[in-house]
Amino acid sequence: MKQTIHLIAISGSLRSASCNTALLRAVQAVAPSQIKVTLFEQLAQVPPFNPDIDIETVPLLAQLRDQIIAADGVLLASPEYAHGVSGVMKNLLDWLVNTPAFVNKPVATLNASPRAHHAFNSIRETLTMMSAQWLEAASITVPVIGETTTTEAILRNPLLCAELRQALTVFTKLQLETVD
Repeated sequence: MKQTIHLIAISGSLRSASCNTALLRAVQAVAPSQIKVTLFEQLAQVPPFNPDIDIETVPLLAQLRDQIIAADGVLLASPEYAHGVSGVMKNLLDWLVNTPAFVNKPVATLNASPRAHHAFNSIRETLTMMSAQWLEAASITVPVIGETTTTEAILRNPLLCAELRQALTVFTKLQLETVD
């Protein structure tokens, strides 16, 4: 059995005070030692999707594709805008559609707002079309609202930390099942 499970985490927000990024950083912090979570932090450098451009000519995207292929799974968190996933998250996924990055890749979606169900459903639909293995039981809504909108505040909240640890436990169990 593999010693360390490596997950790539991608926030669909460019905001410096993003609740979604804070949520993924909290996941990094609460992850047990056998789970390594790497946050993709170059979303602002991803160019607008253009199907005439080969992904190989965009080193950042080719590297991310290869990192996702090598990873054991992916965690996605995105804000909701106009009843959909953020434009930058959709743009990134559009770049990766015609690659093997998400094919049979275990993916969980984390939702930082109970009101953001349209984005949550939109990501799930896109991932399904990309042949990802969306792990519904590991995909959770964590109410990162009010006083818990920073990584530090999330980490001070034992209930939120427990939810994140539980999601990682479920992800690991389901991820191992998809490998078998």
